[in-house]
Amino acid sequence: MPDTTTEERPSLHLTRTFATSPERVWRAWTQTEAMKHWIAPSANGAGSVIATELDVRVGGSFHLAFTAGNGERHDAHGVYQEVDAPRKLSFTWYWKSTPERESLVTITLKAVPGGTDFDFVHERFFDAAARDRHVGGWNTWFDSLERHLGASA
Repeated sequence: MPDTTTEERPSLHLTRTFATSPERVWRAWTQTEAMKHWIAPSANGAGSVIATELDVRVGGSFHLAFTAGNGERHDAHGVYQEVDAPRKLSFTWYWKSTPERESLVTITLKAVPGGTDFDFVHERFFDAAARDRHVGGWNTWFDSLERHLGASA
């Protein structure tokens, strides 16, 4: 008899509206040089990029390495699952320290008057604590992304 008990894994859903085109938001997520400008800063402004390697195609991989405000190094990896420029980007996400805890990120961009609606879903977290640890990190990065998009307009 098959096991019909399925435990739903935690997810995170965040939205923003950026005052720029979907194409510019897309480039910030898919071009190495653009991503280097916003991906590492922490809430206190500390942190630095060590590596940003992107092979943005279905089946391509990425590697992001950065230091946090406390100087701790973090390495994130993943594989692109869907690439539909400039509308949708989906990729797996895992930390070098816990590769068995692979999750899934999906970003959807939609042109709206005056900018881009940004819909971000990070799902299949190992547990609620892992999800909760990502909330602040993602929001800090999105604040940095917003500053980058404004500065590079």
